Amino acid sequence: MKPGRHLAAALVALCAVAGLSAPSGADAMELRGPPDLAASVSAGDLPPVRERVPDPPAVAALDAEGQSLGEHGGALTMLMGRQKDIRMMMVYGYARLVGYNPDLELVTDIVERIEVADRKSFTFYLRQNHKWSDGRPFTAEDFRYYFEDIINDKDISPFGLPKALLVDGEAPRFEVIDEGTVRYSWSSPNPYFLPAIAGARPLFIYRPAHYLKQFHARYADQAELKAKVEEASQRNWAGLHRRKDRPYRFDNVDLPSLQPWINTTRPPADRFVFVRNPYYYRVDSAGRQLPYIDKVIINIADNSLIPAKTGFGESDLQARYLRFDHYTFLKKGEKGQNFKVRLWRRASGSKVALFPNLNAEDPAWRALLRDVRFRRALSLGINRQAINQILYFGLGRPSANTVLPESPLFKAEYQNAWSHYDPKKANALLDEIGLSRRDNSGTRLLPDGEPLQIIVDSAGESTEESDVLELIKTDWKKIGVELFTKVSSREVFRNRIFAGVAIMSVWSGLENGLPTAETTPMELAPTAQTQLQWPKWGEYYETVEASGQAPDMPIGRRLLELNNAWRNADGPEARTEIWHQMLKIHADQVFAIGTVNGVPQPVVATNALKNVPEQGLYNWDPGAYFGIYKPDSFWFTKERR
Repeated sequence: MKPGRHLAAALVALCAVAGLSAPSGADAMELRGPPDLAASVSAGDLPPVRERVPDPPAVAALDAEGQSLGEHGGALTMLMGRQKDIRMMMVYGYARLVGYNPDLELVTDIVERIEVADRKSFTFYLRQNHKWSDGRPFTAEDFRYYFEDIINDKDISPFGLPKALLVDGEAPRFEVIDEGTVRYSWSSPNPYFLPAIAGARPLFIYRPAHYLKQFHARYADQAELKAKVEEASQRNWAGLHRRKDRPYRFDNVDLPSLQPWINTTRPPADRFVFVRNPYYYRVDSAGRQLPYIDKVIINIADNSLIPAKTGFGESDLQARYLRFDHYTFLKKGEKGQNFKVRLWRRASGSKVALFPNLNAEDPAWRALLRDVRFRRALSLGINRQAINQILYFGLGRPSANTVLPESPLFKAEYQNAWSHYDPKKANALLDEIGLSRRDNSGTRLLPDGEPLQIIVDSAGESTEESDVLELIKTDWKKIGVELFTKVSSREVFRNRIFAGVAIMSVWSGLENGLPTAETTPMELAPTAQTQLQWPKWGEYYETVEASGQAPDMPIGRRLLELNNAWRNADGPEARTEIWHQMLKIHADQVFAIGTVNGVPQPVVATNALKNVPEQGLYNWDPGAYFGIYKPDSFWFTKERR
């Protein structure tokens, strides 16, 4: 079945008065701990495995997912291009209260079960005896601490609650039912809540209260806290608390975690070692506590060298920093280096897309970019067939930036809208706008007499983007438009876009190209600052009107209205209709200029590593890259153990 249809069924169930739970089958199970912890258990440093896992533990349904039971042992090596990228271990580990399975269904994970009523009330039931990685209990107090002492503390969280916890500005009613049960409820539906929790960068609605209280003015001894602030060179206790409380970044080795592996290396470093969490909550059907693999080693390397290093066998599992044009080189190394190259599907709406910044600061450029004829002309001026053949050997699909054919919301008209190569029509549109004057080289002139030169901002993390831009540059030259690329670090890249300095940028297209009617359409409306075509509108929504700019184009306001209507829509048919209205607007308005989608992603895995799918979905959200396949269940053959 198609993944999107599985997700639709799962979410429909959640939207009623429903319970969501995973099969257990662990009641009478004989549990077995990993051998590398046996000495610590014998010495009394760790309790036996029965006291380390919750009751009941989560049971990995390996047979149902086409995987095999494994054995403990071994160290997995991966390559990352920056120290910051150790956060990928939080993504790959993918321990979530609820998460997506390989069919993109939402299922319970950390929690034993969840009850959802009318998409307004969410009750989480924790597993008994669940513990943090340091052995301390994981209870409702960890949820209360986050809600009351972090996001509702103005010193720590001056901007208030995360957007996923607000419905029309309304905060949830938070209740501690008992030590193992918490509830969040709103007066209106909040269908964004569970997907946010299941995200690749999740909404963490809990924290290790027992650890963080020592940095909080409400709980800590004031003299001791002051000394800690001074020792850490922080301005105040709130700054120290924020620095210690960065679960996604995985850079505080003292912060307890629920992930399968925990970081033991303090940055800066060029080699990070993650060891198994001895209190991890999952087991296989034979009672072996997961993860199978003892440790994960992250080596930091120049990202431009990672494909070569992977080809020479320096990584056991690698997809990050690999592109389709590396495929031939990597295939040549399969036999000599004892690995296999798989090709997984990507779910983005476009492998590479251009984003005109409708919030550009320069008034002349802003007016031009907001003229739909200009955006359509630029799109018609791109030869997508050539891009597909030259860079992707014809394996991709020339397309606008839209949903994929595998989505039940797909229509060919969305894929083909303004995406065919028609330089004659593009030239006519540019002439119609009033850009008919040209200089001696054939470049069109802006109204002020300056040449029409578009500077495309890039984070410079992919030569693939550079290759696509070079082909587009040649195409646009034929319609009198010059293209130049400005490369900067990701942080500078984003700041230039957010500030309106950048007039156009390059990135991948729609993150989720496999939506259903039950998937939130927020990506199609100005709802986040990171949406490169309207960052200030997105910031305005994201901060609940505290910063950014309100949409000053009717079409922007209309998309927000439709997004809000979807949230309150009654039934799948109404939500389907809203999705199609939004997709049609995007197809017509060309807010992002797509190129090619459906391009395979190379995934390299050593032959000694088992349970890595032969075919898979490689996507950020939903998917968490390797996360939905639960790397805690990957295992090594005997020679590598």
